[in-house]
Amino acid sequence: MSSPLVCVLDYGFGNVRSAVRALEHVGARVVLTDDRVIAENADGLVVPGVGAFESVMTGLKQVRGEQIIGRRLSGGRPVLGICVGMQVMFERGVEHGKATDGLNEWPGVIERLQAPVVPNMGWAPVEAAADSVLFDGVRDERFYFVHSYGARSFPLGTTEDTGRFAPPNVTWSTAGAPTPDAPGAGDRFVAAVENGPLSATQFHPEKSGDAGLHLLRNWIATL
Repeated sequence: MSSPLVCVLDYGFGNVRSAVRALEHVGARVVLTDDRVIAENADGLVVPGVGAFESVMTGLKQVRGEQIIGRRLSGGRPVLGICVGMQVMFERGVEHGKATDGLNEWPGVIERLQAPVVPNMGWAPVEAAADSVLFDGVRDERFYFVHSYGARSFPLGTTEDTGRFAPPNVTWSTAGAPTPDAPGAGDRFVAAVENGPLSATQFHPEKSGDAGLHLLRNWIATL
């Protein structure tokens, strides 16, 4: 059996080279391109993203990324969003008081984290469900985060049927974890979502060492 073909969507944003190398390391054939035919028909599509929500949405629209992602999901073809590539899957993002429409695959708002120190940067544990496919074998590991905004709630819940896919599996983490001196300081946010063919992580698996590679390998195995 040949290795699955993964397209990393090249739309001008994201640390794409490290993502390409990580995916190749776990056994995928990888192409970095904005070619619509390749992006729509590859075994898997990775949507990276760094920076501002609005800028990422602008970049995606310039390569018709919203159409590519929508068509793939309508056909049940896997998509993995990373960092801001996860955030844009939500209904909208609010930065500096300005709202920007996202891809609206999930309801909810991306907003500034309410934590003692922002950005939330560094290695942190996650709260993954026992039946998570992405976190199989790495539920107790730490992953690398660097972000100032996130989904602080998940309005869809984990039991509601989206109409297309099974109920989502949501993984959480905490920015500014509570301490004895500040027991209420932590701000819980969505660290990852698994929802049918659409998966996404707020952290960077390509920068998360062996745990991140293991997670990418888990995703590749589903293609």
